Amino acid sequence: MDKLIVGGIEFNSRLIVGSGKYKDYQITREATIASGADMITIAVRRVNITDNKSENLLDYFRDIDIKFLPNSAGCTTSKEAVALFRLVREATGINTVKLEIIGDTDKTLYPDVLETLEACKVLSKEGFIVFAYSNDDPIMAKKLEDSGASAVMPLAAPIGSGLGVQNKYNIVFIKEAVNIPVIVDAGVGCASDAAIAMELGVDGILTNSAIALSNDPVLMARAMKNAVIAGRDSYLAGRIPRKPYASASSSIDGIVQL
Repeated sequence: MDKLIVGGIEFNSRLIVGSGKYKDYQITREATIASGADMITIAVRRVNITDNKSENLLDYFRDIDIKFLPNSAGCTTSKEAVALFRLVREATGINTVKLEIIGDTDKTLYPDVLETLEACKVLSKEGFIVFAYSNDDPIMAKKLEDSGASAVMPLAAPIGSGLGVQNKYNIVFIKEAVNIPVIVDAGVGCASDAAIAMELGVDGILTNSAIALSNDPVLMARAMKNAVIAGRDSYLAGRIPRKPYASASSSIDGIVQL
């Protein structure tokens, strides 16, 4: 079976979805189910999962077999991220986390890779399973792997931009550089973007805005599910070589001469 395995955790789906930007928690639930995803990310500084006295996202998923991936969106330093995840583990018992430390909070939302690297070292030593969000740099991806990351998550394009994969070569180089799963995160705008990324050979896709901000989140979630499956199958099957000229699809040997 062609399953995604990260830090010893086995996934049936190679699609991970986010929980932000939806109209309400009920739509979040419906879209997540339609996506077929095994895991949903939660920005714990913005979405409640620890206070049982207030509306809690976890309550909408208690009857569903889905894993939660707390993320450190909103953190700008390694100390902030580490402190946040320690609190989350204390409150929920969850130790699988998406490490996201933003360096440019005004325009690009690009990650601060040095702070990310420092936090990854600390968290991995403390037993966290770290999904590390980073830029599309194969050198940094390798450093994150060496620092204990269980998966690297290079951006396809700036968060929420919907631009799709802007540098296919770097994504391929990252896949070649590391021996841990590569999950494309940020910039996916539609189902075809997800399929293209999967055809590059990455191990999975994480997307939020493309689903949550679409006109029909449930329908887009289903489209993303199918695109990730199709892209993976296409990659495994292998594309034909690109050629500058036409090539007949049927052999001309034995053709009847008129």
